[in-house]
Amino acid sequence: MRPHPGTRGRPVVRELSRKERTEFNKLQKRLRRNVGNAIADYGMIEAGDRVMVCLSGGKDSYAMLDVLMALRVNAPIDFELIAINLDQKQPGFPEEVLPNYLAKLDIPYYILEKDTYRIVKEVIPEGKTTCGLCSRLRRGTLYGFAADIGATKIALGHHRDDIVETLFLNMFFGGSLKAMPPKLLSDDRRNVVIRPMAYCKEKDLAAYADYKQFPIIPCNLCGSQQNLQRVQIKQMLKDWERQYPGRTETIFRSITNIAPSQLADTALFDFASLRGEVSTDPDLHVPAIRVVNL
Repeated sequence: MRPHPGTRGRPVVRELSRKERTEFNKLQKRLRRNVGNAIADYGMIEAGDRVMVCLSGGKDSYAMLDVLMALRVNAPIDFELIAINLDQKQPGFPEEVLPNYLAKLDIPYYILEKDTYRIVKEVIPEGKTTCGLCSRLRRGTLYGFAADIGATKIALGHHRDDIVETLFLNMFFGGSLKAMPPKLLSDDRRNVVIRPMAYCKEKDLAAYADYKQFPIIPCNLCGSQQNLQRVQIKQMLKDWERQYPGRTETIFRSITNIAPSQLADTALFDFASLRGEVSTDPDLHVPAIRVVNL
């Protein structure tokens, strides 16, 4: 399968007032700085990497591709970007939107077609959450294709808020303390997954998508499931953020600042071997306390 070559040129930002232009420039610099810092902190991209950038048609993946393309221009190392979209054959999916958008960019791209929608609808009972199976099927397809094209990294568009939401999903519904790592080695050890947007706030990405006028494609398979556990967690965090501004950022920082000895995982810390130190020096012994009746 040959990649579509793309053409030179990039989508233009919508018409902005002077004030909007100033705000947009600040936002753009902040996103590029956050992505650059995440890449540096976790060693996400190295010289000679071929990075497969996964596009869903949502605001986050559009922003990820846009920022990575901008950073590549001035990066101190050479690396390659290849855009990938997986058409899951959802009813009403506008097949022309992403090819039309990607054709305007100076980047090769592939459109993969796999009817995972039919599989999900056949397996998952009506009214049940489809996200788990859908993501597994999507991930398996993308992992396999990454190997086919020799991609050394797979870039996903998850942002800071996604990571924090996943932390609480696993705590509340899975009984485990884990989230989405910024960099991950797949179980088969063949693919390295990176999340360059790990330091980016969702509200910044929403504002950026509005400025850039990305052609957003909604997910009709899972986006309409309003009772999803993730939707409930997202609302909880929004309520917290409204009441205590900055709480989400503090929670995210806690994920990067873990003290294993202050938790309770015996596989992570050797609690069983903890012993107090007993001194044999008589001069260090604490004298007995004399009780005086008043």
